[in-house]
Amino acid sequence: MDYNFKGILFALTVTLCGLGPSWAAIDKEGNGKPPDRTIDLSNKKLFTEGRKIFRFDSFGSEAFWGDQLRIHDAIKGQKNGGVGPGVSPKVALSVGLKVDISKLDRLMIEAIREGTADLDDPNTTLALLKANAVVGLKGVFKGKNLTSVGVTCALCHSTVDNSLAPGLGQRLDGWPNRDLNIGAIVNLAPNKAPIANVLGVSEETVSQVLTSWGPGRYDAVLLMDGKAFRPDGKTGATVIPAAFGLAGVNLHTYNGWGSVSYWNAYVAVTQMHGQGTFFDPRLNDPVKYPVAVRNNFWNVRSKKDLVSSKLPALHHYQLAIPAPSPSKTSYDGEMAKRGKVVFEGKAKCITCHVPPTYSEPGHNMHTAQELGIDDFQAKRSPDEGYRTTPLKGLFTRLKGGFYHDGRFPTYRSVVDHYDQVRKLSLSEDEKVDLTEYLKSF
Repeated sequence: MDYNFKGILFALTVTLCGLGPSWAAIDKEGNGKPPDRTIDLSNKKLFTEGRKIFRFDSFGSEAFWGDQLRIHDAIKGQKNGGVGPGVSPKVALSVGLKVDISKLDRLMIEAIREGTADLDDPNTTLALLKANAVVGLKGVFKGKNLTSVGVTCALCHSTVDNSLAPGLGQRLDGWPNRDLNIGAIVNLAPNKAPIANVLGVSEETVSQVLTSWGPGRYDAVLLMDGKAFRPDGKTGATVIPAAFGLAGVNLHTYNGWGSVSYWNAYVAVTQMHGQGTFFDPRLNDPVKYPVAVRNNFWNVRSKKDLVSSKLPALHHYQLAIPAPSPSKTSYDGEMAKRGKVVFEGKAKCITCHVPPTYSEPGHNMHTAQELGIDDFQAKRSPDEGYRTTPLKGLFTRLKGGFYHDGRFPTYRSVVDHYDQVRKLSLSEDEKVDLTEYLKSF
């Protein structure tokens, strides 16, 4: 199985890197100089290293998720020395966890395909963890005993193609896992006191907040400002964004904050609770970010830095992940062509969604008033605005809705919103064509 997996990794590297024409063709079309193979090999190495970090590196987060929250005890259950009934594969899949079948041996795959694998038994989950097949979760074992668990970038920003069964398939890196119920998973923790102590609330309140998120949502600012709910009572969590198609994109999140590498450090250290370094004096504001100030989250300096040295390769890999294209059968091609004319003309969408990234070069922040929405989420960020989100791979974000909080459940609802806010006076046919064009991204 190991040798087959290496072959898969190599094939995937070639595919994602987009190597294109052969070196001979490049030499012939270029100035006759031989290519710099050192640079090429270095890029391949950085890509492979970054992919490994993205998929499998927990940055030492086991110290939090395992040692403090004891989530591993909830996973293995009382019969295996933990607590409660344990987490079976069926339960794991029901909260949106995914299984990478390239990590499974032939017998396991056949058992799943034939329906003979016991998906109600937590021991099967332990076997999947030991095989490193649960996307985004890293189990630590002593023999057969699960002693801790950590999380990786892939937990939120990868899914699978469901090629074996729903939730089981080949990895799709960079795709937002809109099935993942992070709140429900964290709420399984036998010990939520560390979170409660950081926020200065009871464990019961922590559970209320976690269960309010729902599938595909996470609040990456809660541990900075403590604002769990919007003024209208809805959750302050946002939908999980894509991590593909980021080459040429300046700001990584819905609300700016910083570059891709900035956000990688922010998430790895302050959200995944990895052991590393993070510094942002903008968060040293006791009025706006009281939780960050109380816990010194604006200036984290771990004794052993397991994050900083990995940021360059991680950044390189993320920039190399291309945005996927939707199936040609998922939209009407002729209508999409007409919709492109509307997009670039009457609707003026291209003003902000500039090709080829379909975002805006520069510090592309807009006020809530410009977008015709509330400013709750914007005010939580240092920039207090909303970023022009890239449109490539838009179809992967349909589940859970568009915009930072999923407020627009369909393509058409986005079109209708801007038709009203911008007073575009689009006809019904123009709206339908524009919707089909959005489906083509």
